[in-house]
Amino acid sequence: MNDAHLCRPWEHRLSRRRLLGTMAAGAMGAGALGGLLEPAIAEELAAGEKQVVFVWLDGGISQLESWDPKPNTEHGGPFRDIATSVPGIRFCELLEHSAKVAHHLAVVRSVHTQDNSHSAGVARINRGDPKNRGVVYPYLGSAVAKLLGPTSAKLPPYVWVKPYSGGFKADDAGFLGAKYGALALGDAKPPENLILNESVTPEENEARNDLRKFFNRRYASQRRPDWTDANSHVYDVAHKLMERMDLFDESQVPERDRERYGTHDLGRHMLMARRLIEAGVRFVKVNSYHWDSHGDNFNASQSLIPQFDKPFAALIEDLHDRGMLDNVLVIAMSEFGRTPKINSHVGRDHWPEAWSVAMAGAGLKRGLTVGKTNELGTFVDSQEYDVGHLFHTWFKALGVPPEKMEYDNNGQPLPVAHDDCWPIEEVLA
Repeated sequence: MNDAHLCRPWEHRLSRRRLLGTMAAGAMGAGALGGLLEPAIAEELAAGEKQVVFVWLDGGISQLESWDPKPNTEHGGPFRDIATSVPGIRFCELLEHSAKVAHHLAVVRSVHTQDNSHSAGVARINRGDPKNRGVVYPYLGSAVAKLLGPTSAKLPPYVWVKPYSGGFKADDAGFLGAKYGALALGDAKPPENLILNESVTPEENEARNDLRKFFNRRYASQRRPDWTDANSHVYDVAHKLMERMDLFDESQVPERDRERYGTHDLGRHMLMARRLIEAGVRFVKVNSYHWDSHGDNFNASQSLIPQFDKPFAALIEDLHDRGMLDNVLVIAMSEFGRTPKINSHVGRDHWPEAWSVAMAGAGLKRGLTVGKTNELGTFVDSQEYDVGHLFHTWFKALGVPPEKMEYDNNGQPLPVAHDDCWPIEEVLA
């Protein structure tokens, strides 16, 4: 038996506006975020601060069992397609909840990328597959943190909600420097040692922070600013997050929300993403693992895709109902799709040649699909779009000004996205 296509374990490791105002007016302090927005944050977010929720389905969700089904064809698999809220657009039946919010979605079905391995694909997709210029490019979250900075809430600009361990992850930032790394919340829990020891009063803590800043300034005066700034930034982020410990109090989350999002990991983490966005975090990334279905693809899809579908649809509904969807860009994607051909293990292998990305919200048209694949789903049958096109699209949707569309890496000008690509105009509002 030829197992060359299999992965190795280490490769994974009222009007809406009036409703918003009413909700904000009724919010009672920091503890109101379970279902309401704080007044100050609601006012700022309604003013147009752009934010992002980036859902990363690590390993590769099958486009054929989700956004681009091909039922009753040679490679179509056992699932039906179903009507959505948009006439003429059909999703796989496993996306029953997403089908009901399709009028808010923009799905690109003609994504064609370059890498069919996780080790290369994950990093290149997250970085936009830029040309090799001798530097390590930032992941999308770090890029947005750099280009747009924190929101007026001054919370960490890039938060990563993920299974397993948390902490500050500097690697995502690439040449931008550790300051633009991700604050990872392992299992949606606060970082270790974030809670102030009961023996330390707020006044003592403030005095300690003043002393830390004094020594930091003296330490930094003779050292590289990028590293000392990053070190100070971590402390400042932690200090700000300490003021929002209510975000980690699940007792403040209405039971109805828990049911709508699901009590499994991805449901809880997507609900946390919504709460972080409501609180004013600029970019929230949510990771889900185990999507690499080389074997038993259909049973795996029947288990995993509903776990994504329900909270994804709930997130879209909630952002819309809160009047926030105009300003929050939602993206759901993987490093590639799955092969149309079903292998001898009843699985689908890696397929970068033709796959789908689902989006909604800020700067995008709603209720449409862009591009198409052929009848068997084997190849793109329209204009192909690489991840560089997606990066250009996202930056334009977020309103990144033209003067910021180039990094200055210590005097080296670098384009923020692949300079041979362009925005997908069909999907932009």
